[in-house]
Amino acid sequence: MKIELKSIKVADLISGYTNDADTGVLGYGGRLNIRPPYQREFRYNEAQQQAVIETILKGFPLNIMYWSVDADGNYEMIDGQQRTLSICGFHTHDFNIKDSNNNTIYFNTLTEEEQQKFLNYQLTVYFCEGTDKEKLDWFRVINIAGEKLLDQELLNAVYSGPFVSDARRYFSKKDCAAYKLGAKYLNGKTLEQAYLATILRWAARRDGIGKDNVDKYLAIHQFDPNANQLWAYFMAIITWIKSTFPHYRNEMKGLDWGAIYDEFHENIYDTQALENRIHDLMEDDDIMKKSGIYRYVLSGDLRDLSFRAFDMKQKREAYERQNGICVHCGKHFALENMEADHITPWKEGGTTVAENCQMLCINCNRTKGAR
Repeated sequence: MKIELKSIKVADLISGYTNDADTGVLGYGGRLNIRPPYQREFRYNEAQQQAVIETILKGFPLNIMYWSVDADGNYEMIDGQQRTLSICGFHTHDFNIKDSNNNTIYFNTLTEEEQQKFLNYQLTVYFCEGTDKEKLDWFRVINIAGEKLLDQELLNAVYSGPFVSDARRYFSKKDCAAYKLGAKYLNGKTLEQAYLATILRWAARRDGIGKDNVDKYLAIHQFDPNANQLWAYFMAIITWIKSTFPHYRNEMKGLDWGAIYDEFHENIYDTQALENRIHDLMEDDDIMKKSGIYRYVLSGDLRDLSFRAFDMKQKREAYERQNGICVHCGKHFALENMEADHITPWKEGGTTVAENCQMLCINCNRTKGAR
């Protein structure tokens, strides 16, 4: 990893400044991509923007900025975007500051001396070159102050290219297509790139890479011309959810629908029978994890659910009834070395009441399924 510290004048930074909603924001003579299409939206409010300009005019230091050096010798802004856009915005009269008398001040109303002080202000910038992994590791280390980059933004910065740019169009813009189609089923905010992070995890797992290896997935697809296949996969998941579970409930939001779809979408289900089963389970007070019902009605695996546990009074009553004897191995144990178990299993209609409680030693309770 090569890291070089430089000083850049504000005048050089704002040279050739352009701001385009689709292609991004450029500065530094057109060589610096201030906000690549994959990056975050502008977040500073007016007070924060004003604070940046006042810091410069008073000659105080701004936090260090970080630029990545591309293979073609151009640059991408990794950290410092909000400050940079504030500087450029003030110069183009997008906002104003106030003087000590609360007068409105734009760049062109500054004195000649103040304008020169602003333009000659020296920004401190780290330029970095290295492998994708080196950049990612370094960006994570430096990402400790100010408007922090999110994990997905760090990945976007390292694996920038046509794939991420197009994927962000689908998953990270305000009122993007993914939001309009699947907002009821996904957690997080599109502008914070939660939707993009989610679908990338799902796709990485589907492809056998593993949901925790999104960086590897992005490395494979970095120079794909578009994200059409990723979008098609997302649409297939949402379409399957809506057709399989047409009656929406709040418990459906935030489930790992990618994993559920991958495992069960090829099966044929009676959707009305599923709905009837879901309705009954939702009314069962013994089920604590209602969101787990959706996978359970497809898998039949009780581990997808969380049941109301026997309370201490019920356990004590069963323990005394059994005289401390484990009903499986016949040995005596102290109460703290035993666990409660349903006599009639929950899946067979057993409920979590004292009459259906039996005490087993820890070993018997945890191995009974293998007997």
